[in-house]
Amino acid sequence: MFQLRHVTYTATKGKGTAYLKKLALESNSSYLQKYQNICSVVPNTNLKDFEIKNEPILEYKKGSAERSQLEKALKTATAACEEIPIVVGGKEIRTDNVVYQVMPHNHSHKLSKFYYADSKIIQNAIKVAVETQKKWDRTPLNERLTIWERAADLMAGKYRQDLNAATMLGQSKTVIQAEIDSSAELIDFIRMNAYFLKECAKYQPISENIKVTKNSMRYRGIDGFVAAVSPFNFTAIGGNLAYTPALMGNAVLWKPSDTAMLSNWRIFNIMREAGVPDGVVNFVPADGPVFGDTITKSPYLAGINFTGSVPTFNRLWKQVGNNIDSYINFPRLIGECGGKNFHFVHPTADVDTVVSATIRSAFEYCGQKCSACSRMYVPESLWSKIKSGLIAEAEKLKLGDVQDTTSFTSAVIDDKAFNRITSYIEHAKNTPSLNILTGGTYSKKIGYFVTPTIVQTQDPLDRIMTEEIFGPVLTVYVYKDGDLNQAMNLVNTSTKFALTGAVFARDENFLDQALEEFKMTAGNFYINDKSTGSVVGQQPFGGGRMSGTNDKAGGPHYILRWTSPQAIKETFVPLRDITYPYMNA
Repeated sequence: MFQLRHVTYTATKGKGTAYLKKLALESNSSYLQKYQNICSVVPNTNLKDFEIKNEPILEYKKGSAERSQLEKALKTATAACEEIPIVVGGKEIRTDNVVYQVMPHNHSHKLSKFYYADSKIIQNAIKVAVETQKKWDRTPLNERLTIWERAADLMAGKYRQDLNAATMLGQSKTVIQAEIDSSAELIDFIRMNAYFLKECAKYQPISENIKVTKNSMRYRGIDGFVAAVSPFNFTAIGGNLAYTPALMGNAVLWKPSDTAMLSNWRIFNIMREAGVPDGVVNFVPADGPVFGDTITKSPYLAGINFTGSVPTFNRLWKQVGNNIDSYINFPRLIGECGGKNFHFVHPTADVDTVVSATIRSAFEYCGQKCSACSRMYVPESLWSKIKSGLIAEAEKLKLGDVQDTTSFTSAVIDDKAFNRITSYIEHAKNTPSLNILTGGTYSKKIGYFVTPTIVQTQDPLDRIMTEEIFGPVLTVYVYKDGDLNQAMNLVNTSTKFALTGAVFARDENFLDQALEEFKMTAGNFYINDKSTGSVVGQQPFGGGRMSGTNDKAGGPHYILRWTSPQAIKETFVPLRDITYPYMNA
């Protein structure tokens, strides 16, 4: 989903405490000092002119320090099956329901051992979170920001390669894909959300006469608890889903993905080391339906922060609706549910760019990115060149163990994914209107390996062109150049998703047309670039329709979904008369 970089910010010298004291004296009130204690961020004071940078992505060239450090971390992580407990309020819990995380590229190798929480444990975690939230929400913003900055520093330095190694081995990401995700992306989620909170706290309502009335705004958490349900495909998403609500004063039950357990466990412990108090985020692996049924029955459910499938999100939404009369708040429902992302090629497109961008988008990390290109529309006039280019490049891609740095990609995540993806390949083999141009082979003898597969279809509405596959399968529909508008309409009407999309053209008039015609087809839209690779702070991420609630993680508005602001008015002049001037004859 994201390629993130580094965030730093340096406050310039403002008017400082002397100015505050002057205002306090002028208003004949100590209110401003009280406000500073409450919020720890005083409006328009020492909060200007921030410098923002994204975390640099390390290259891991042969002989580099980072490559040597990563090799050591991989060796350590491979040597043992790490035990991971449930953690509620700082207390470790183990149950009889034991589950193992294996390496997808070598599924006989157990990487971690963890435990499923039952309904009683989840209910206790809810109780702990609700109690903790009240205390945590009173923690001054500056203290929270300090914790988040410390955590980002730990991730960027001391634990960078531990995060990468856990992601590579547990989720079968190559070196660069792990570095983009579990290092750069995660670091920036932590740093940049803290930055967004600082910026948000600068805003204060208008006070026309501070000697008479002072208006202010503070950002509270939501009383109750937030449930974070995170996916396997991006380590950083787990960190964002669990810890952004926490940053805003909430307490969280975090249900990590079974197939991202070790990397998510690393995040949890780093945040604890950085200073997040026990009970603010509770680490609760669980069977999905058991977790969902339990959290949605609690009257204290304040929100669900979710990334996963449409059916699962629909189930949670229905459960919330069925229980709506029992909640003390209207729960916030935030979901990102994937897509059927497209590359649309115009006859004026640059062929080499189309080929390279599509190969990367469709097959990096085995197409297991929410934004991966899964369907492609190519004009007949360019198809011969694009076809030969796609086949040639796809057949160069090496599948293998992630520790082999010559591997372009590795295994898909587990047997369920393997079976789902290969069912579409078998569908292509057995459908006359579909033709496999390259790939189409697979094996799960050692790991869950599926060869990058390109399919050409004569039917633009075949299910291989409309359903999310979430694997290394790209389907191409070739349209006649004269049918450009009809082909564009297919993009808009073929699927229920609207996450990412890209157009390739050198015709400026067409690009203007595409911006309008494809307005509702994607939450993240690309022009002459691949449909993957959005960067936090640069391209906030999310889609509409059945791709999700489009709350734009990685942007400044996302944090506002996890706060319940309070407007405060304080009057310094006594009111001793109930009449208005016009009433005096």
